[in-house]
Amino acid sequence: MNKASFLKKACICLSVFLCLFALFLKLKDEITVSNTVNGRELPIYCVQTDEKKIALTFDAAWGNEDTAKILEILRKHNVHVTFFMTGGWVESYPEDVKAILADGHDLGNHSENHKNMSQLSDGECREELQKVHDKVKNLTGYDMFLFRPPYGDYDNHVITNAKALGYYTIQWDVDSLDWKDYGVNDIIDRVCNHKALGNGSIILCHNGAKYTAEALDTLIARLKESGYTFVPLSELIYRDHYHMNTEGRQIQD
Repeated sequence: MNKASFLKKACICLSVFLCLFALFLKLKDEITVSNTVNGRELPIYCVQTDEKKIALTFDAAWGNEDTAKILEILRKHNVHVTFFMTGGWVESYPEDVKAILADGHDLGNHSENHKNMSQLSDGECREELQKVHDKVKNLTGYDMFLFRPPYGDYDNHVITNAKALGYYTIQWDVDSLDWKDYGVNDIIDRVCNHKALGNGSIILCHNGAKYTAEALDTLIARLKESGYTFVPLSELIYRDHYHMNTEGRQIQD
């Protein structure tokens, strides 16, 4: 084999190697951005982090009497959170949607009609998300990318359909159970002493629950005294290069 032929074959081999290596990197990236655990698609229940930061979230599906008070308390403590809103809530309270965004909070999708998403078809799932997305986009210009299924109800097809629309599906690992109306002290104690509370926790509250606004000031103060920093979900979760463990904990690769 002459020198020219050798160099030509060497260049071809090098090109093939580089193409295969680039493909490997692409596939590696796709694999490490995964919600699949043992064949199941999991939402994000919490996040693995060495930082003592947590996310406070509010589901907004009914009622609006306390939204202004909640926003006032959040401003007082300089805390930013995430509000998950249904389509009906967005339609009924557009000025509050704008106020939430103006205060620096995340806007999240809680579906159009608050149905059990696992019982819907693929098309119905996507419609439930897209309708709210379009309403918020038209109202505020904001593109939502965080989705919480109503009732915490999900299965594989709910998560994959949400993902196809650019959404991260979010659950929680600390439930205030504020909707059960057990009282102010119960909300505070239940969250602050919750066995799952820790770095990267996601706390579930509701803006329309009877005692939530009244409990919020002390709840935030207590958690801050424990050393926690509040961040909205957009700053807590990993947007790429992650996988999930069996607990639904998001882990960065």
